[in-house]
Amino acid sequence: MKVDEALIKRVAENARLSLSEEEIKEFMPQLKEILENFSKLDEADTRDAKPSFQPVEIKNAVREDKTGKCLSQEDALKNAVHKKDGYFKGPRAV
Repeated sequence: MKVDEALIKRVAENARLSLSEEEIKEFMPQLKEILENFSKLDEADTRDAKPSFQPVEIKNAVREDKTGKCLSQEDALKNAVHKKDGYFKGPRAV
């Protein structure tokens, strides 16, 4: 791909950037190098490669549920300042 001033201006316009002439000249060799490096990917033999949508295997990070001893309603409410009829009392929502 030919990297010239027109390409840099078009990319900058698409990205809604206003570049000075100095910046355009600075970015031309950088963009050319980037595109050359990406063109090396075209040389890779991928005929037998299967598509991979996740580069890293996804594992479930959630622990297994185990039943255990729970607090009684009385124990849960014993330190609560605001309680009513055996429940925590919170601010009115409506």
